[in-house]
Amino acid sequence: MRSSLALFGLLLGVLALIAAGGALFTVTQTEQALVLRFGEPVAGRGLITEPGLHYKFPFIENVIFLDNRILDVESPNLEVLASDNQRLEVDSFIRYRIVDPLRFYQSVGGIAGANNQLASVLNSAVRRVLSEANQQQIVRDERAGLIVKIRQQANLEARKFGVDVVDARIRRVDLPQQISEKVYGRMQTERAREAAEYRAQGAEQAQKITAKADRDVIVLKAEAQRRADQLKGEGDAERNRIFAEAFGKDPDFFAFYRSMQAYEAAFKPGDTRFLVSPRSDFFKFFGTPSSGKAAEEPAPQKK
Repeated sequence: MRSSLALFGLLLGVLALIAAGGALFTVTQTEQALVLRFGEPVAGRGLITEPGLHYKFPFIENVIFLDNRILDVESPNLEVLASDNQRLEVDSFIRYRIVDPLRFYQSVGGIAGANNQLASVLNSAVRRVLSEANQQQIVRDERAGLIVKIRQQANLEARKFGVDVVDARIRRVDLPQQISEKVYGRMQTERAREAAEYRAQGAEQAQKITAKADRDVIVLKAEAQRRADQLKGEGDAERNRIFAEAFGKDPDFFAFYRSMQAYEAAFKPGDTRFLVSPRSDFFKFFGTPSSGKAAEEPAPQKK
């Protein structure tokens, strides 16, 4: 009898420990909790936002933990037709926070379900807003205003899921791949055409510069040659004038000077040989003053 009571008491103790363990739960700083009793929130403590240790009644109540941080949903590349019939690939995302945990849990069940629903909401908002703008407005002129409209429209749809869209962004806007390749091809063709035009203009300018330089060289050389000939002529004239003046002042010395130059030219070492009488007029300055002029002899003959 006593052993049966002891066993029964032990079982009660174990059940009490299990019940006590199931009655306590912890809420962290990044979480909020829903305490549900048969699927309905418990009055007075159905929503717990304070971190710490909390309790529930085991077996009849359960706890749903939800994130209270800002979450984000990214949309895959979405092809949008702008108002100017230009196709664009848009990469966008939104950030949201759970503001009504019960509605959130009842409508989408959890984070994964919310992300799927909000991705569809984001795509719809992006299509509606960007379809009313042209490419230039989307890419540059009105991008900030369009992002505000996307956030507002997405927030209106997201409210029914118990969330608040706190931010929306368009990360990137590109042309579709095929259109981009065609655009790049046209750009390359245009740049090649411009490069060929610039090269042709450069070659034309080079030919003009080269022709002008060649013409200037010819003109400069001709002018230099003309000046050189002029100076040479003036020098020859001045030399002849000086010789004439010198000859007029002292004809004997001039004859002597010219004979010395002839001797220097005639007696240079070489293969030329000639025979001449020492009494010829050619050697008249080799004699003594008393001997008089050399006898007239035939002119020397070179061999």
